Amino acid sequence: MDDLKAKYLDLIANASDEAAIEEVRLAAVGKKGEVSLKMRELGKMTPEERQVAGPALNALKDEINAALTAKKTALADAALEERLKSEWLDVTLPSRHARQGTVHPISQVTEEVMAIFADMGFTVAEGPQIESDWYNFDALNIPSHHSARAEMDTFYMKTPEGSNDAPPVLRTHTSPVQIRALEKNGAPIRVIAPGRVYRADYDQTHTPMFNQVEGLAIGKDISMANLKWVLEEFLSAFFGKRVKTRFRASHFPFTEPSAEVDVQCKWEDGKVTVGEGDDWLEILGSGMVHPKVLEAAGVDPNEGQGFAFGIGIDRIAMLKYGIPDLRAFFDSDLRWLRHYGFSALDVPTLHGGLSR
Repeated sequence: MDDLKAKYLDLIANASDEAAIEEVRLAAVGKKGEVSLKMRELGKMTPEERQVAGPALNALKDEINAALTAKKTALADAALEERLKSEWLDVTLPSRHARQGTVHPISQVTEEVMAIFADMGFTVAEGPQIESDWYNFDALNIPSHHSARAEMDTFYMKTPEGSNDAPPVLRTHTSPVQIRALEKNGAPIRVIAPGRVYRADYDQTHTPMFNQVEGLAIGKDISMANLKWVLEEFLSAFFGKRVKTRFRASHFPFTEPSAEVDVQCKWEDGKVTVGEGDDWLEILGSGMVHPKVLEAAGVDPNEGQGFAFGIGIDRIAMLKYGIPDLRAFFDSDLRWLRHYGFSALDVPTLHGGLSR
């Protein structure tokens, strides 16, 4: 027994890898190993011989298995130590810079717009982006022959099979929200409705999807003078300076009288700066809500009147923060977002004008 013990313990001690360890294990205690074969011979021995040989063989087998396990652990520890030497990491070094996401200019400007109008007593109203023909056109006094209802300008959805209803549309403005808000809350009311709208157009200053904010105020004695004051206060607060405005007579089916609103600006080196100079730039549409629109929303035009206006959020974002191309808002270019985006704690500042 002592010879077998010395033989296999020596082989185990000199084994250089796990393959060599496995060879020793098979030779010693495998099914056909030397120690295993000797244990099978116990049945041929006398009881007296088994009492001596059995414990000795079991002790030898246990000692060999223990030595095998210890050697495997030693080899694994040595391999790990070598790997750590070649793959070391200095935990005292500063970590890599982790880029943080930014607030999109559209989200930033939308929050600015809502905050300014909130100070003037306007609440926020919302509505669906897929609208019925009634809310998007009919209730807003837009006649059936109006160009806005043409398929080249408006995205129509498929009508459910067997239905005789007009096909739903991707809303072309947030004006349907004013109808829904009046139906739900009645008058008097002061709301703004920011959100996405859709029109079939695409160039440097137009995209098929863009963002708009609709404003609506209905009461007993609301007039164009109130509209003018609200818009001038908003524009001055938004651009951070007193902004002169010019109202030009226009026509919209849902307002009467209607007016386009221009802001004072100057063009210099291909850029426009709002609130300075002798030029004018059209910025939004507005007017007094048409009596037919009030009737469609369930408001008696003899009992109340008011104004409405619509502003392109993307447009005023371009003007305030010097963004030259509207299409870049929706390209998901991370470089553009890092340049024009805002951190959560940024305080907005003027960055220049819109490239011409």
